[in-house]
Amino acid sequence: MSGTVSPSSRTSPRTVLISGASIAGPALAHWLHRYGFAVTVVERAPELRTGGYKVDIRGAAVEVAERMGILADIQRASTDMRTGAYVNDDGKRIATLPAALFGARVGRDDEIMRGDLARILYERTRADVEYVFGDSITSLTERPDAHDHGRGSVEVTFERGAPRRFDLVVGADGVHSNVRRLAFGPEEQFVRHLGAYISAFSLPNELGLDREELYHAVPGRLSCVYSSAGDPAAKGLLTFRSPRLAYDHRQPAQQLALLDAAFKDVGVPPSGGWTQIPRLLEAARAADDFYFDGLQLIEMDRWSRGRVVLLGDAAHCASPASGQGTGMALVGAYVLAGELAAAGRGPEEAFDRYEKELRGYVAVNHALAAKFAKEMTADTRRQIRFRHLMMRILPYMPWKNLVAKKIAEEVQRGANAITLKDHPAPAAVTGRAPATGHAPATGSPTYAA
Repeated sequence: MSGTVSPSSRTSPRTVLISGASIAGPALAHWLHRYGFAVTVVERAPELRTGGYKVDIRGAAVEVAERMGILADIQRASTDMRTGAYVNDDGKRIATLPAALFGARVGRDDEIMRGDLARILYERTRADVEYVFGDSITSLTERPDAHDHGRGSVEVTFERGAPRRFDLVVGADGVHSNVRRLAFGPEEQFVRHLGAYISAFSLPNELGLDREELYHAVPGRLSCVYSSAGDPAAKGLLTFRSPRLAYDHRQPAQQLALLDAAFKDVGVPPSGGWTQIPRLLEAARAADDFYFDGLQLIEMDRWSRGRVVLLGDAAHCASPASGQGTGMALVGAYVLAGELAAAGRGPEEAFDRYEKELRGYVAVNHALAAKFAKEMTADTRRQIRFRHLMMRILPYMPWKNLVAKKIAEEVQRGANAITLKDHPAPAAVTGRAPATGHAPATGSPTYAA
């Protein structure tokens, strides 16, 4: 990459409000600040969310992380998983394979806990970006600028803070995006359910796992427990097949009841199943980082409306089944920021180019998510036994490398389904006073008007 560029055009937006401080939002804030924009990130949670499960950085996302200067940080915080194994009802390992094969990782691909990546991005941006925790957007109103035709702004009201105006608003607030609801309408019109639900939570590492993940399957359900490098606790994952269910995504009690019903009697004699399942259900109820959601896609005809644009899961969630959501967030942030910095006729041009670059990438990963969601759970015990048999014999077969390559090919096709532009290198931003209203990772909510 060569040359420098900054958003100096009179029609280029200079102030940007980003909703969401998970992955996509801080990644975009990193790039926008480097391009000279003044960035504010608003987050509903009272502090940085550091929970979550392990996520993959593959393909194009590795290249973006390197261009951001965080690849070494990701490598240092790697989960360093060693093996994955399927277990029987008593917890005996019946098939064990290398973790990289389980995760379809090759070359410089890596894996990191979502919370660790969020912390890396926050620490990289907190000195230059205004973070506002404990607040949320309540309305968005576009206002033309009578004195500067074509510029305009968005008037934003908040639950707690005073109204403010920004040149641009970005919804990077996840699958249940508040910005998407305000700007585009109810969530239901954009959701495609993939026929399953997933839950993740922390629990004590009573199994003594060391960078190992254990899987157990019964018809229509899959459970997993794993422990990653540097984490004394373990993580539990429970997945079950189901038509779309009615519940409030902000009410954990409702979600726990659905999880209990889905795994009722599993692991309890004489029903059969892993005897750890009842303990996992208890741990889910006790966890302070309990997560539950459907495996679902967000499908939209447009990701922008006026001066409001969506990023990451808010625009095109590919569900955890794809294994690509975090990578797509990093790549999308890089593309959107680069196009905003290069746009000469206002943000609409940048939004069009942003969508044009990402649509094919998203489509490939949506297709993979739909396929993998069906394969995560098996319909019958016969199918489960066949999977176990194939995994047991694979390490001893002469064609094992070809099988491993085939397993990785589909995932890698999704991870590399975009050719990154060499956007002009951002001009160095020096001597600029940090924005006011910084909130520490564990600090109380603040808002600077």
